[in-house]
Amino acid sequence: MRILLKVGITAAALGAATALIGGITVSGDTAGRRALTLVAVAVIFGLVNAIIKPIVKTVGCAFYILTLGLIGFVVNALLLLLTSELAERMDLPFHVSGFMPALKGAIVVAVVGWILHLVLGGDDD
Repeated sequence: MRILLKVGITAAALGAATALIGGITVSGDTAGRRALTLVAVAVIFGLVNAIIKPIVKTVGCAFYILTLGLIGFVVNALLLLLTSELAERMDLPFHVSGFMPALKGAIVVAVVGWILHLVLGGDDD
């Protein structure tokens, strides 16, 4: 049940990013199709984060310390770009058009995800 809540929160955060950031798009002929695309992209984003992010954090530990964690936004932006590439290869209509939209999108996804996590109470026990 907790996994479904996390996917829903991520999908909502990605939806907010597509609404607020000009270079992040999700297309579809209906709102339902766009919502399903966002859920699929949220699953891909979650898998990318679960597999690649720990490796990057371990290898780049010094950069995290040196930048007081701000490099995390850059890492999340690159993971969002990778998610966009994987989504396009799976014929999902989700696209991030460059690093700056990805960076802004990573910030929006982090903030909206954090707020929704606080409101909905998806605790990590």
